[in-house]
Amino acid sequence: MKKIICTFSLLVAILVTVAAANKTENSSLTENFITGNPNIKSIYRLSFGPEGILFIGDSDSATIFALDTKDNIAKNKPENIALDSFDEKIASALGTTVKNINITDMSVNPISKNVYFSIQTKNGTPVLLRLTNGKLENVSLNNVSYAKTTLTNPISKSPKTKGYYAHRRWAISDMKYYNGKVFVSGLSNKEFSSSFSSIPFPFNNKQDFSTLEIYHAAHGRYETNAPIETFDITTIKGKEFILASYTCTPLVLFPIDKLENGKHIKGRTVSELGSGNAPIDIISFKKGKELKFFLSNTDTPVKRINLSDIIDFKGSMTKPVVTRELGRKVGGVKAVNLPYVNVEQMDKYDDNNALLLIRSEGHLSLQNRSL
Repeated sequence: MKKIICTFSLLVAILVTVAAANKTENSSLTENFITGNPNIKSIYRLSFGPEGILFIGDSDSATIFALDTKDNIAKNKPENIALDSFDEKIASALGTTVKNINITDMSVNPISKNVYFSIQTKNGTPVLLRLTNGKLENVSLNNVSYAKTTLTNPISKSPKTKGYYAHRRWAISDMKYYNGKVFVSGLSNKEFSSSFSSIPFPFNNKQDFSTLEIYHAAHGRYETNAPIETFDITTIKGKEFILASYTCTPLVLFPIDKLENGKHIKGRTVSELGSGNAPIDIISFKKGKELKFFLSNTDTPVKRINLSDIIDFKGSMTKPVVTRELGRKVGGVKAVNLPYVNVEQMDKYDDNNALLLIRSEGHLSLQNRSL
């Protein structure tokens, strides 16, 4: 009898283990999402994760939303995109004029290659649009499947700091999903306000929060109150790093394993790419064995930086730079200017092309180009 009971217990244990393994194998990152109105107040940043999940950075409510777009059918052959007067097309789709819209971000779904645009209208209403086969369509922000998490220590809605960064929109300056986490840069309500958050996904009400410090060689001083404007993630000799760009335009490395909760971290400045300028987007492509980063900017052309050159730069910039190119202070790792100017939004389209939103003669054109 005891033998029968033991055998039965062993069988139950095996079945439970198999069921748990199958559940893990077949489970989706969206299985604990809820359906309803997420009540999104603003959209300043967009970034895709796996399974067609779109992360929305809502600075007004200091909240990251994960939206199940259900847009997860792979496109075998990405289309060629060349759309002129694209800002007028967006305004027309919304039944308004160009002066009443602000395109705050653009993100390509890596699965479907459909392109998503976040729009802030003049009356403050956030809008999400999707470009599919050359046609714009509104993506509803009501009765959707979503999850959300609120940031720790976001910058106050009435910050003490004055000037350009005295605005709640800087609660989220950039955002990327990587290896089971959502990384978020921005400003906090701490004395050293430049901050970085690492948030496990699916969301579980946990997050690691760090404050940041860099040496800004064009300014000749250490700084803690300007946010990372845009960043990418890379690996150097088996170690993972945040490659971050700031206004005016230092390029800085932060080791991910040092970004621990409650810690204040000093980055290693490896380049000054040109003073009097602000970065917009950074993306990367691998050509052969060489990884290259491409950085779009407000006042200079798109710049190309080789990872090998960053690796070869052993030191850290800790002294003011005085060298100028075209009137801008530069130093450290060199960058190559590409023939793409006035790029207001940029994202990776596929393994060979970037998608660029370019302003020319007062209007915006959307085009995919090989970089």
